[in-house]
Amino acid sequence: MKYTRTDNDDETTITVEGTLDETTAPEFRTLVDELCAANRWNVTLELSMLTSIDSVGVGVIVLLHKQVRAKGGEVRLVGLDGQPRAIFRLLRLDKVFSF
Repeated sequence: MKYTRTDNDDETTITVEGTLDETTAPEFRTLVDELCAANRWNVTLELSMLTSIDSVGVGVIVLLHKQVRAKGGEVRLVGLDGQPRAIFRLLRLDKVFSF
């Protein structure tokens, strides 16, 4: 997994590429902690280049969502397709996130 972070005013965009799974999720968890420590409460995850995700990867995205929502912010998912989209639908997270 690779990611890039872009901060514009109060909006942060994270572009994720590759696989978000049990081996790469700890790195993404570090990013979640950094975003929260920096009070970044409006986050867009650009996931069009995310090729696969497992339950651990989903868990880190849900953790980000919970922490941001607790502070009155929002996490948006864009570009979700293929296997990752199927996983989010299977877990009924399409009711939580808008894609």
